Amino acid sequence: MNELDAAGISDHLLRESYIECKRLNSLHGKTYYLATLLLPKAKRPHVHALYGFARYADEIVDDLQSTLTPQEKSDALRRWSDQMLQDISNGRSSDHVGRALVDTVQRFEIPIAYFEAFLHSMAMDLTVTEYQSYEDLMEYVYGSAAVIGLQMVHVLGALEGKKEAALPLAEKLGISFQLANFIRDVGEDLERGRVYLPLAELQKFGVSRKMLEARQITPQIIEALKFQIARVRELQKQADEGILMLSADSRPCIKAASELYCGIVDEVEKIDYDVFNKRAKTSNWRRAKTAFPAWLQAVQAR
Repeated sequence: MNELDAAGISDHLLRESYIECKRLNSLHGKTYYLATLLLPKAKRPHVHALYGFARYADEIVDDLQSTLTPQEKSDALRRWSDQMLQDISNGRSSDHVGRALVDTVQRFEIPIAYFEAFLHSMAMDLTVTEYQSYEDLMEYVYGSAAVIGLQMVHVLGALEGKKEAALPLAEKLGISFQLANFIRDVGEDLERGRVYLPLAELQKFGVSRKMLEARQITPQIIEALKFQIARVRELQKQADEGILMLSADSRPCIKAASELYCGIVDEVEKIDYDVFNKRAKTSNWRRAKTAFPAWLQAVQAR
């Protein structure tokens, strides 16, 4: 039985939408996609739907039709966002990724507020190029990452009586994933004119935006990155308790995702923090080393 059949998805157009979301996931989120393979087949399409929605919004902001002006991108994102939120409210969509998203939202009763927050953060990327404080950054990160963790709890399921306790810990895990990406992508984000690491925290280590833009690794920048890496690991540690609150057949997937995503900071250390000239990547060996025992646990849980 394939994933769509296992999930009870039979409508032709709806299946096509889920297939498109899966394509986006497999193409753009290889680590994330690998983790979804540890889930029961019936849950995978819904995780793909959430990813497809998020990825398509991100393409409007950063990739899709890059010849568009900032205003044209803003207008395109606003139109698509308004339509998606309306579709969620109406319970139906004709959008190529929206169909799967709306179906998933309805099946698992995912609050529309999560999607409003996500789309707000995507709009921020078109106008905000830096964040003064960690608190300022959290407005963006809540929508761009924390709500992803919240959405996932609804789809993955929690142990009886544990859902409410699992939600804030899922937020922490989502935030840790996003902060790990910010650390890895300092150089890439500069190319887009953005600095996500809070300027006030950088300044504590003697680092300015101008120093980052010089793209030369310095002792001060290394210390600033070490501070950010420690935060990722602390958030990951706090979130571990939340993984134990998930349904047994979902835990291996999230454990693997936590290991691989937060493990990005380990790879940053291995390249001597040179986030300007090298891209920290999780090796295929580490993926296999993480995936195999997780797969055994997933089989046992089923």
